[in-house]
Amino acid sequence: MNRRDFITTVAVSGGSAYAAMKALGLLEKPATAQSPSQGGSFQLQRNGRGKRVIILGAGLAGMASAYELGKVGYDCIILEARSRAGGRCWTLRGGDEFTDTLGQTQTVQFAPGLYLNPGPARIPQEHVTLDYCREFGVAVEVKENLNRQEYYYKTKNAGLLSGQKVRAREAITDIRGYISELLAKAINQNAINAPLTTEDKERLVEFLKTYGGLSPDLFYKGSSGRGFINYPSAGLQPGLQSDPYDLSALIQLGFANYEAFESDWQQQMTMLQPVGGIDQIAKAFERKVSQKITFQSEVKEIRKTPNGVSIVYTNSSGTNQQIKGDYCICTIPLPVLTSIPSDFSADMKQAIDNVAALYARAGKGGLQFRRRFWEEDEKIFGGITWTDQDINQIWYPSEGYLSNKGILVGYYQFDDTKVGPLSPRQRIALAVEQGSNIHPQYRNEFENAVTVYWPTIPHNLGGWASYINDARQKYYARLNKRDGNIYLCGEHVSYLTGWMAGALESARLVSSKINTLA
Repeated sequence: MNRRDFITTVAVSGGSAYAAMKALGLLEKPATAQSPSQGGSFQLQRNGRGKRVIILGAGLAGMASAYELGKVGYDCIILEARSRAGGRCWTLRGGDEFTDTLGQTQTVQFAPGLYLNPGPARIPQEHVTLDYCREFGVAVEVKENLNRQEYYYKTKNAGLLSGQKVRAREAITDIRGYISELLAKAINQNAINAPLTTEDKERLVEFLKTYGGLSPDLFYKGSSGRGFINYPSAGLQPGLQSDPYDLSALIQLGFANYEAFESDWQQQMTMLQPVGGIDQIAKAFERKVSQKITFQSEVKEIRKTPNGVSIVYTNSSGTNQQIKGDYCICTIPLPVLTSIPSDFSADMKQAIDNVAALYARAGKGGLQFRRRFWEEDEKIFGGITWTDQDINQIWYPSEGYLSNKGILVGYYQFDDTKVGPLSPRQRIALAVEQGSNIHPQYRNEFENAVTVYWPTIPHNLGGWASYINDARQKYYARLNKRDGNIYLCGEHVSYLTGWMAGALESARLVSSKINTLA
């Protein structure tokens, strides 16, 4: 009786499979983590010598799987359809060229040192991604994700502020002041249903006066926190404070939708990014597993065998090849996987097909400008401006401060039905046109651009798995279970979809499963 059969027998007979696995020394030591992620130390315990694992895809999930399994002796072979590693962990620099599935080729013309991360671009502080950066010596720097110098700009249904650039600092300070005023007055009128003593109420009102910048009579009349028309200076220049917006105007602006972004635990004010581009993470992994990767190897068939798996792929010369192994870790994005002939069970195929249809139609455009006018003219150093225009967002770079040229993410769409379907030239024109409504300097300072629409990027065909609750309930558990000796792996089988950490967490989990049952 092998280990797997023994553990199954114990479980069926009412015993504890966990206890049996623990007794046999098959469980991994838990990762030490001080955060909601599974970050921290990670080390497989058993020796996998004699076992071959075929990994489909040299993105972060595939390379992390090969790295972790390779440390304990597994023979890992990575088949990668592209001529580069990293998958969506990709950076575009001057001289790069790529062609989408519609045959549209773009050549990047960015100046030396400038780049665009068309996929992932930021790392929350809790994510396991940083553990690998530390382990591999990947230098990181601050990514200014939220900056109160950024703007909110709405063109429709925004009342008095429609078509106006509203500084985040102004809106946040004003809304905080108005909420504090309303609450302080409610407390003084005993109009709140809370178990507060008289002393509690007095202290809370004092707090609200400071927190909201209220006057002694508990009115919000503006605050230096929102900024100045003329800032304090030397001599007889005390500064002239700007007047607050009306509460009604802020409500009509839809401020709550913007402010909620800051409340997401992963969308922190201070995030991190690798110095020199997000692909520094992919390159670090590649250096660890380069001998295991076979590039330009596109998977054509995924088959089960009585004792393992068989993969058919085309090599760089276009010739079909077959390779067999004990296990397969498939990191291929589901929109691509759904069309590859396979022996997946019917329920697995159903799960793959349904989640594949939910991938985000994400797109980005990187615009190079001859002058960093956002810094020089508007004192914006990092952050994101939000708008209801088709471009959705403008990202300001968190690197190269005070230098000459710079790149803005001129648009970032998550559910892109308007910008992405355009030609690259039309996307750029639209980004410049709509961006000019916020920054008129676009017209004189724009130099060149590159755009990426992920549904048309070969070997991806989408941004990330964008689950709705019904799909998560119906299909997620099945995608996380092995099918024969085939395991799916990647951000799409995690609760961190769209993040590099989702791919890395999934790689650790799948590696542990294989190592436990091998």
